[in-house]
Amino acid sequence: MQILHDIQLPILPEVTLRVLGACQQEDSYRKISDIICTDTALVARVLSLANSSLYGRPGEIRSIEQALLRLGTDRIRTLILTVALRQLLFDLGADQWQQLRDFWRHSLTTALTARALATLTRYPSADEAFMLGMVHNVGELIALKIAPGESQQEYLNDQAEIGARFAIAWGLGPMAADAMRYQQEPPASIRDAAHLVKLINLSTRLALADASGVAAAGTIFGLGEDLTREICARINNEVATLAESLGVSLEEDYDGHRANQALQKMVIHHAMTEQSLSYHGEHESTQAMLAATVSNLTLLTGQPALFFAAGPESLRLMSSSQGDCPEMSVSCAPALSVLTRSHRDTAAVHADPDELSVLDRQILGLLNTSTMLAMPVTEGDSCSGVFMLGLEAGDSTAAEELASMFCQQLSRLAAQRSNTGKGGDSITEAIHAENIRRQIHEISNPLTIIRQYIYQLRARLEDRGVKEELDVIRDELERAGNLLLQLGEGEAPEKEHQSQAILNDEIKALNDLFEDSLFRDHRVTCTLALSSGDTRILSSRAPVRQVLINLIRNAIESMEDGGRINLSTATPVWQNGRRWVELVVEDNGPGLPQSVQKRLFLPVKSDKGAGHSGLGLSIVKQLVDDMDGIIGCHTSGKGTRFRILLPAASEHVEGQ
Repeated sequence: MQILHDIQLPILPEVTLRVLGACQQEDSYRKISDIICTDTALVARVLSLANSSLYGRPGEIRSIEQALLRLGTDRIRTLILTVALRQLLFDLGADQWQQLRDFWRHSLTTALTARALATLTRYPSADEAFMLGMVHNVGELIALKIAPGESQQEYLNDQAEIGARFAIAWGLGPMAADAMRYQQEPPASIRDAAHLVKLINLSTRLALADASGVAAAGTIFGLGEDLTREICARINNEVATLAESLGVSLEEDYDGHRANQALQKMVIHHAMTEQSLSYHGEHESTQAMLAATVSNLTLLTGQPALFFAAGPESLRLMSSSQGDCPEMSVSCAPALSVLTRSHRDTAAVHADPDELSVLDRQILGLLNTSTMLAMPVTEGDSCSGVFMLGLEAGDSTAAEELASMFCQQLSRLAAQRSNTGKGGDSITEAIHAENIRRQIHEISNPLTIIRQYIYQLRARLEDRGVKEELDVIRDELERAGNLLLQLGEGEAPEKEHQSQAILNDEIKALNDLFEDSLFRDHRVTCTLALSSGDTRILSSRAPVRQVLINLIRNAIESMEDGGRINLSTATPVWQNGRRWVELVVEDNGPGLPQSVQKRLFLPVKSDKGAGHSGLGLSIVKQLVDDMDGIIGCHTSGKGTRFRILLPAASEHVEGQ
């Protein structure tokens, strides 16, 4: 039996509606994650992505929150949009809807019970117990989407082993795999088993609400009958309350068709708009914007794609999800190929394997698939371009429907751009747009600090330094809030009142913060060589911290296979008759690309991936200038070194 670890699983449409609505309303990260934690399929998807090599070094995941932190807010929102679109493709019958509701109730009851028992029996990670309770019976959810027969029964019979294999694939660790594997063992046989194994085994039994579960509680943990029944009653009330808030009936027959129709309406109207609008202000032309979305189409469908931009008499290949694309331009007439016919008729065209032109065979060679689908994007009455989606023989209905919705929404977006105009006639508008881009980038770094600190504080609430760390969180929250307010008013960020910061203290705080999270996850070693002298500078803490975070993040993201970062300070440094404190940030990565070197400290398109706007170094330069500092850079194939001179506070004091 083959297990696909990235399998798409059905979700209660009410849950999908709630979490998609939370994303669209820009609800808090906490609220979105709380909804995700209530559904097995969503949790499975998060665990699968969080353990992917796309997000750094895989490591054992101890909680759903840890997996969500690894993905980050933006990726979570993209995941939800993609999951919501895929949910429209599940065609469940009345009996299957009923089974899905019952599965949801059982898995959530198991998870909540596991967490309660973990707390009661002093297991060190109640969140880990909850996570495993949510996914313990994932094999049953897989079986739900399979037609009745021997194959479906095989999944139902092997649930425990399937759960164990997923636990390994998702990086949950060997103890988690054992907890899944032995979940159905008789209570008497696991009395001396690992704590986590006993928790999941008992929780699955108690979730069935039968007498054997109550008896097992006494056998496994020595819990009395009254206490066990009280725990079960509290958990059942909690599940019922949550179901009521979602609009899911637990007592009556359940049919998810109505909720699924509401989900379809929401998704078609909003989901792809959010996915595509991220490119709305980034490109001068509609065709450039469309070319940039080719990777989105592949992410959505799982299939390779090309984009051909339409000209007056020809179609030109502009982008490929496969990487670099060759120079290719074809005449619009005669319309003999799938590509040119789709352009001429402004309609989707399937490739006929018996009537392939030479151009068709060329495009199939670029896509490396057996067949393909051409889909135009229109701008008013004209065709802006054509997407070519590679397909394999067999049922490709799901990919085709998603691709069709994708192109329809892009057509609406293209029409909006055409109606509102795109030009750069207004210098004021251009400056305003640039300010917005800078502010958005600045907002991301305070939120990075918040995420990392919250993650560490959960593990050491008794630590003496907690109050100081909470002060850092408060400062960053206030900074993010001020930036958001300024963003809404279209103003540039205001400079903070000048004060003094101790550079060494800021470096130590960030090193402690990132040591067990960002550095470890990316296999980066950070060494400090800090001056024993006075490193007070004429600046508040926020811009200093911002500079350090930007340079550290740039260094880490340039070293895909791990590496080393050196942070050093020196004082006093005399230059131009002034006293300075020197900061050096050095890495042993591959060096800055030529494209970045040519426009160093100016906004450029980043080479670090789609999640970055290339503004990091330009913002560093702006912040250093605002602090009346000096910055220089040396880069080569052996690494990059940034040297920053900041005005020493001691000079200011002595001169008064």
